[in-house]
Amino acid sequence: MARYTGPKARVNRRLGTLIYETAGAVRALDRRNTPPGMHVRGRRPSNYGAALQEKQKIKHYYGLGERQLRRYFEAVGRKSGNTGELLLLMCERRLDNIVRRVGFTKTRPQARQGIAHGHFLVNGAKVDKPSYIVRPGDIIEVRGRENLKNVYRGVIANATPDALDWVSFDSENLKATMLGLPGTSDISLPVDANAVVEFLSR
Repeated sequence: MARYTGPKARVNRRLGTLIYETAGAVRALDRRNTPPGMHVRGRRPSNYGAALQEKQKIKHYYGLGERQLRRYFEAVGRKSGNTGELLLLMCERRLDNIVRRVGFTKTRPQARQGIAHGHFLVNGAKVDKPSYIVRPGDIIEVRGRENLKNVYRGVIANATPDALDWVSFDSENLKATMLGLPGTSDISLPVDANAVVEFLSR
């Protein structure tokens, strides 16, 4: 999606889950986990509204635009298996998601910014597209500039990375290697993907 610059705390509260991980947005959700606004409490969304909300979770969490989400949906729709799970597993393989989950950055927007600025190499080549789909055997590393390495060492020292069986992370050499494909238990976003599939199939 085009970079979201609005209030992240409101998105967390509206969608009822931790989408944005900035300190203020986390505190806001912990303090008030009800949707923002005067007249929304107690109102049950329609089936359409609930499915739309689930779709918004995926778009905000993974930083997808509408067309990009539909491209992913069309790509996984041609494969056998649960379309909703396949959609989320494709999102999990995005470069910005892996950069965030191994601990190079604290949030996905930070990961997208670093990738767009050319801070990361994949298999020795600079990749500046956060949507790059990482494949088993790919190696992600910080570019060889010492100032960049110092920045990311500082982030890693204070980060809380996810433990991933399908990616190994060498924090000493600032290198992550994708060992295999993620499974359904590795999906990091709690969302009703089947509702999203029904919504996109209309």
